[in-house]
Amino acid sequence: MRPSIVPVTLAGLGLAGPLFAQTPSSTLKQQVFAAESSFAASMAERNFDAFGSHLSPEAIFFGDTTVMRGKQAVLKSWRRFFDKPDPPFSWKPDVIEVLPSGKLALSSGPVFNPKGEQVGTFSSIWRREPDGSWKIIFDKGCR
Repeated sequence: MRPSIVPVTLAGLGLAGPLFAQTPSSTLKQQVFAAESSFAASMAERNFDAFGSHLSPEAIFFGDTTVMRGKQAVLKSWRRFFDKPDPPFSWKPDVIEVLPSGKLALSSGPVFNPKGEQVGTFSSIWRREPDGSWKIIFDKGCR
């Protein structure tokens, strides 16, 4: 078989998709990194409205003993973290993975106390919306 015929033959057998599937682009990873970094900055900057802008209406956040279902429940629970002038914690992404479809992504990384000591980790699942923006749909921190 000539090399130029191989892709046509594989496509005809339905095998071209898996063999030639592309990995998520670095552009999508950069978008999720930027969204997570902006989300973290909202806490550092004490900007509750910016914090809320990153949440999907369907967001589910896991607390130590509770599950907050929906954007309004998350906002109600997290409001207390914005009441004081200094943030009670901070975080930053260090792992970003995006599905090949480009529709869902995972971000995770360390969580720090006000002294800058790592006290836990977080994992967030982001969904790409029809307008191209990324919104959090699941979030969970671990000690």
